[in-house]
Amino acid sequence: MINSFNIFGINITFYSLFILLGVIVAYIVITLEGKKQNINNKFLDDTIFYGLLSGILGARIYYVLFNLDYYLSNLNEIYKIWHGGLAIHGGIIAGALFVFLYCKKNKVSFIRMTDIILPGVLIAQAIGRWGNFFNMEAYGMMVSKGLLQKLLIPGFIINGMHIDGNYYLPTFYIESIFCLIGFILIIILRKKIKRTGFVTSFYLIWYGVLRLIIEYFRTDSLMIGTLKMAMIISIISAILGIVLMFKKERE
Repeated sequence: MINSFNIFGINITFYSLFILLGVIVAYIVITLEGKKQNINNKFLDDTIFYGLLSGILGARIYYVLFNLDYYLSNLNEIYKIWHGGLAIHGGIIAGALFVFLYCKKNKVSFIRMTDIILPGVLIAQAIGRWGNFFNMEAYGMMVSKGLLQKLLIPGFIINGMHIDGNYYLPTFYIESIFCLIGFILIIILRKKIKRTGFVTSFYLIWYGVLRLIIEYFRTDSLMIGTLKMAMIISIISAILGIVLMFKKERE
């Protein structure tokens, strides 16, 4: 499968292209909602820009730490994020930490800001997952072609998941679809439920449960001992979302 193309002598990978596209769409979504809520433009732009940098750095550090033996032997690969290797949970943790500290410094509600930011994050995840397709990563267990056809997986994806003579479950595709569905639901529901914290709790529960299920089928998970780290974080995420939703309902 072709995973890059050349423009004026510059090699551009589809992985990088989809990450960039996700960032652009997320910026538009976040900016539009921020303006609706009268968030200061400079504060919003700084939050997005530095939050994004923190997220990318955190996503890479997280991935490298869980593949430390490889990267200690290949130091020149550490910065090459276009080869893949951005762990979304690391990005979310690092980005959230920056936003929390920046909001605290500027005396802005952290939960209000995450309500504004997370829909953009979710649609960016939906788009960014397609980069995994071209890198031939983030897929699941070995399956039959017939099963993929029964699941109504598009033909070009089935062909792309034909690796070394075997077919694999395109978990990246399933995650992308359900991230998109989650994004649409958030956009609809936040117009009806205007309670602060609802969007944040919805995201934590939706993506937490989604990733927990997806991770069960993944074969390239980041591990801590015999446990899949993403499953642990997903469970914690879903619990935090439930607690936050319950807390806001009681207020």
